[in-house]
Amino acid sequence: MFKKILIANRGEIALRVMWACKELGIKTVAVYSEADRNSLHVRFADQAVCIGPPRSIESYLNIPAIISAAEVTGADAIHPGYGFLSESSYLAEICDACKIKFIGPGPQAIRLMGDKSRAKKAMIKAGVPVIPGSPGVVEDEEKATRIAKETGYPVIMKASAGGGGRGMRIVREESELANNFKAAQTEAQAAFGVPDVYIEKYVEGPRHIEIQIMADAKGNVVHLGERECSIQRRHQKLIEESPSPVMTERLRRRMGRTAVEAAQAVEYVNAGTIEFLLDASGNYYFMEMNTRIQVEHGVTELVTGRDLVKEQILIAAGEPMSFSQKDVVFNGHAIECRVNAEDPKTFVPSPGTIHHFNLPGGPGVRIDTAAHDGCEISPYYDSMVAKLMVHGRDRREAIARMRRCLDVMIVEGIKTTIPLHRRIMDDADFQAGRLSTKFMERYQEPKKKPPAQA
Repeated sequence: MFKKILIANRGEIALRVMWACKELGIKTVAVYSEADRNSLHVRFADQAVCIGPPRSIESYLNIPAIISAAEVTGADAIHPGYGFLSESSYLAEICDACKIKFIGPGPQAIRLMGDKSRAKKAMIKAGVPVIPGSPGVVEDEEKATRIAKETGYPVIMKASAGGGGRGMRIVREESELANNFKAAQTEAQAAFGVPDVYIEKYVEGPRHIEIQIMADAKGNVVHLGERECSIQRRHQKLIEESPSPVMTERLRRRMGRTAVEAAQAVEYVNAGTIEFLLDASGNYYFMEMNTRIQVEHGVTELVTGRDLVKEQILIAAGEPMSFSQKDVVFNGHAIECRVNAEDPKTFVPSPGTIHHFNLPGGPGVRIDTAAHDGCEISPYYDSMVAKLMVHGRDRREAIARMRRCLDVMIVEGIKTTIPLHRRIMDDADFQAGRLSTKFMERYQEPKKKPPAQA
C-alpha cells in the first residue's frame, strides 16, 4: 500500500481524495497556487507545497512543479482528481518514468479514449453501438459535405481532442456547413491545440446517460449502474441522479454489459465512465469515455454504498477489486445539484467572498465542498461552490429532500445557482422524469430583438 499520496488538485475533490486517504491510513500532500494558500485542502493535508502563481497554467497544470513536489515530499503516488491533469497521458507517462504511481488508467488508455475519433474507431471494432458519422477526423470541407449527405441532416461537428461543448457545431442543412466547419476547426485549435473535428448524426432531444465502471489489473471489470446527466447547459452538467427515471432492469443490464465490454476492449484499469446518448426509442450510442473519477461520482456512491475513491487507490496499489458484479446492489435514489458561483439567470460567474455559509443536514444529505465563512471564490478556477447530494428511498423522497435542503442552504456575498435548482425541483417535467438534453432551454433568457430602424 502507498505511504503518501500527492493530490494534484484543489477544492472539494482534493478534500474528497484526502478523506479516502486518511481512512486508509495514507499520508497526504496538498499542492496549491498562491491564490489557494488559505484553502482547506492545504490546512488538512499532512504536507503542502506551493507550486506557482494563481493561473492554472503556472500551477495546477504545471507538470514539472507537481512532479518536483512529489519527489521533494517523498510521495509514492499521485491522484489527479478530475479536471486539470486528470486525463493527461503525459502526466501518466512522467509518473511512470519517475517511479511514481499515477492513480488512474495507463497513458495508452488515456490517449486512446481522449481522442474521440480514435475512441469511436475502437468502439466500432469492439461492437459497441456508435452514432452514425465519419469514421475519424474530417480533413476538409469537401469530405465534410459528402459525409453529412451520407449521414443525413442534422449533423453535429465535434472537436476530436476535446469536450465541454467547445469546437461543437450543429448543422441542419448543407448551406450552413461551410461556415460551421471552419468555425468548429478554429475553436478546436484555440481550445485544444489541434483543429481536428469529426461529424456525427445529430440525435434530437436525447437523454445523456453515463455508466460508471471500475476495472482492476487482474482483468476484472464491473459496472455500478447509470447516472442521468441530461440537465445541462452548454454541455456542462448541472444536476445528476441515479438511477435514471427512464431506466429498466433490462436496459441497465444491456447498457452495463456494453460499458464493461468497451472497457475490456481497451484494457482499461481503474475508474472510468462510458457516456451514451439514449433516444426515445431506447436505442443508445457511445459518445465518449471519461478516463477519471467524475464530479458526480457521489450519487453512485450513495446508491451502491461503494467508496469509488478508495477503490481507485487500492486498484492502483495492485490490489484486486474488492467486489464483483453480483455484489453491486442498488438502493434508493440519489440526486446531486452543482451549486455554482454564478448568476442563476445569466450564468455569469460571481467570484467574491462568502460572508455567511449555512449548510443543510438531516437524514440522507451529503455535501462535498471546500467553501466556508470568509473564504474567497476565486475568478481563476471553476465556479463550483459545493456539490449538494441527497439520498432517498425513492425519487419522490429524494426530490422532496433536495427541495428542503435548497431552502435552507445559505451562501451570502456571491450569487449562486441555488434559486435555479429550486425552480428545477418544482418543474412538472422534472418531477415526472421527462428529461432530455434540451431541458434547460426553457430556463434560458430570451434573445433580445435588435431595435427597429427608423
